[in-house]
Amino acid sequence: MSQVMDFSADLLSPQARRILDAALTCIGRVGLAKTTLDDVAREAGCARATVYRCFPNKQQLLSALVAREAAALRDAVVSAAATSETLGDAIATVLTTAVGALRGHPALAFIATHELELLLPFLAFEREDAVLRTAAALAAPAYTRFLNDADATRLGEWIARIALSYFFSPSESFEIGDVGHVRALVDDFVLPGFVKTEGVPR
Repeated sequence: MSQVMDFSADLLSPQARRILDAALTCIGRVGLAKTTLDDVAREAGCARATVYRCFPNKQQLLSALVAREAAALRDAVVSAAATSETLGDAIATVLTTAVGALRGHPALAFIATHELELLLPFLAFEREDAVLRTAAALAAPAYTRFLNDADATRLGEWIARIALSYFFSPSESFEIGDVGHVRALVDDFVLPGFVKTEGVPR
């Protein structure tokens, strides 16, 4: 998926939001593989038929859930970076905000700990490219005050690569959630490739 489907909360019906919230709770409790539509219906306090009216099958429910959570992450990082005065500050803010949100996400935490095999296919080869393109589109709006659209998207992909690398393969000498560590990495390895014009705030 190269574009981000927009399932922001305000675009969903109250019933659909309740069902997605219930799915998130179930996945955080028992995982993706064991969560059924019956579980989701019970958690949402509605009939299974109601779930099917909103989401005809589990795959569509999960696709909508992923899209909604991605939209929420996009809104969080763009909002957090909105007051950044320099590109370097914006990049560091996006990285630390995204990592904090991912680490604090119960459903993702369960999957990463107990069902990593479900994530691995999306972190290699063609599927990884699609994930990175989506992540780039999510982060790019945080950088458009400092860069043109093409460079903002390219930077978004670089940041996604860095975040995924350190998120799934932590380093003993580098903490991806520490703004000081992140800012040093950004200054040394990221900014030199994107700040080409003198006078652009770093």
